[in-house]
Amino acid sequence: MCAVDDDKVVDSRAADEGAAIRRRRACLACGHRFTTYERLEEAPLVVTKRAGHRVPYDRARIVAGARIAAADRPVTEEALEALATDVEDALRVAGPEVTTEQIGLAVLERLRRLDLVAALRFASVYKQFSDPADFEAEIALLTDLTKATEPKGS
Repeated sequence: MCAVDDDKVVDSRAADEGAAIRRRRACLACGHRFTTYERLEEAPLVVTKRAGHRVPYDRARIVAGARIAAADRPVTEEALEALATDVEDALRVAGPEVTTEQIGLAVLERLRRLDLVAALRFASVYKQFSDPADFEAEIALLTDLTKATEPKGS
């Protein structure tokens, strides 16, 4: 193989169950053929905490928090995993740096769709309830949001 950087793609196909693209290439100078693999590299998410310091995003914490909130509720493990995936996808759209507030609100919104009791439990910790009136206000908010998102005629 020569040291020329010019090549052309001869063939492309999915590899590793769609996680990579396998490309057959040919050097334009000498005709030597070789294979390259291209994989998507996701930028890591960084979370800015309330105190201002930054930490790497940890999907397991989303699942764990939702699991605790949904304890003894009719919410499956698959639903919790789907919730975490949905939250992570939404955060990646927001950019490489997110706040704990963005994460908490995203989890709360998706828990509300799954189970209102789990959402209330999560809100009580996330929003640091300190008074029974905090629960009443959150119940009113959850009820209003649920009514607003129900299909008309229900």
